[in-house]
Amino acid sequence: MDAILDAPAKTFIEVAEVWVPTDGILTLAGGNYGSLAGFEEASRRTGFARGEGLPGKAWAEERPVVLKGFDGSYFKRTEAAKEAGLTSAVAIPVFAGTVLKAVLVVLCADDDARTGAIEVWQERDGLLMLDDGYYGAARHFEWVSQHTHFPRGQGLPGGVWASETPMLMRDLGSGYRFIRADSAGKAGLTTGLGLPVPVPSGETYVLTLLSARGTPIARRFEIWDARAARVGRSGGAKLVDGICARDGALWDPENAGNERRAEPWQGLVGQVLGTGLPLASAGKPAQSAGYDSFVGLPIHQDGELAYVVAWYC
Repeated sequence: MDAILDAPAKTFIEVAEVWVPTDGILTLAGGNYGSLAGFEEASRRTGFARGEGLPGKAWAEERPVVLKGFDGSYFKRTEAAKEAGLTSAVAIPVFAGTVLKAVLVVLCADDDARTGAIEVWQERDGLLMLDDGYYGAARHFEWVSQHTHFPRGQGLPGGVWASETPMLMRDLGSGYRFIRADSAGKAGLTTGLGLPVPVPSGETYVLTLLSARGTPIARRFEIWDARAARVGRSGGAKLVDGICARDGALWDPENAGNERRAEPWQGLVGQVLGTGLPLASAGKPAQSAGYDSFVGLPIHQDGELAYVVAWYC
């Protein structure tokens, strides 16, 4: 069986939230806050103009943004974040062509045990180079990543760049396709999810989420293909890859004829398909799927919804 993630006491990502533009201001559409009610309340009282705060910066600069420290920064909810133990965040804008649909923000806490990686790679001079990333306690892996460049088609970031599709990669510590396998193995990283982040400028950005056994990013990952030409019916999507700590591999390429489908507005993935917006859900909707929380991130290409990447904790 492919390497899977163990059910953890805590996950690498503490909070996920979705901000949508309303009359020129980003307002909170929903989020997974766990027990951090104080930070959730502070977020509900906050809005962001273009260029303001972390979500507003991702909107104005039209690119994913990593913020590894809040003190003295442009982050607006610093006191509430400090009280909640949150120390870093990544903002991922979701564009359909030139139109901003939403900004997904994920926030993390920092301690000696929490290991994982959220990386943003940018194409410069024909190579993907690390724009920035957050790694928790994986300090050596962070150093290796800062000194690694990916040609088109090489490694997880380069594979996403070449295919322009989301990708899952297993067994990071031993997989020959993962360029940083040795340092990933030492850091305890097991599973990698890479996805393209289309932006209006046409510049190439790739987001990678690297999960460790002890503090995984998620217990389940799914990639859904919503492109009409592949699906055969408009509006729906089919599962093209996935892995789960409980169930193992969710998709068998040798049995691809027995496809798993999602339809708009049906279930959590269906909500993302129906709206074209990210979804961060907790409580009963996620629990009905057997998990505490859910994040669904749509990827639009040529102005149309092409993929949904989902993870469950």
